[in-house]
Amino acid sequence: MRITGFICGAVVLVFVTTPLQAQQTLASTLGIQAFPAAGQDAAQQSQDEAACYDWAVGNTGSDPFQVQQQQAADAQQAQAAQQQASQAGKGAGARGAVRGAAAGAVIGEIANDDAGKGAAYGAAAGVVAGRRRGRQAEQQAQQQVQAQSQQTQQASQAQMDNFKKAFSACMEAKEYIAKF
Repeated sequence: MRITGFICGAVVLVFVTTPLQAQQTLASTLGIQAFPAAGQDAAQQSQDEAACYDWAVGNTGSDPFQVQQQQAADAQQAQAAQQQASQAGKGAGARGAVRGAAAGAVIGEIANDDAGKGAAYGAAAGVVAGRRRGRQAEQQAQQQVQAQSQQTQQASQAQMDNFKKAFSACMEAKEYIAKF
């Protein structure tokens, strides 16, 4: 930034100037570096990039800006699914206690005519078993969500890579050096 001042009579004029920022091209926005190999000017490069963008979208069926929006939506869905998966095993200990108490009462009644004592032992064992099943269910749900999320990310990345390859091929055909 540069500050310049001028005195005109009783008035002081102050100008603040900033260096011009380089304008970002469509290719660089997409993560592709395109260098004009045949001396094309900025206006020609802009036209060529727009034409190659349209061609690559038509050729691959993927619009990178829509893919990015879909990736953001997929990330939100994955986060919600992770939260839901963390709830998968909740309450398993209580359900196990009820099942264990019922089974213990029957066994206690048959074994020594004391259903209450059998129910207590059964409930304790049921809590432990129920919690174990709950943790296993939660871990399984978490793994499933992670696998689905990973597959979605890989599919999106493949779409982006295919688009970038098509865009780069088009730019190279128009005498640019294109790398991503």
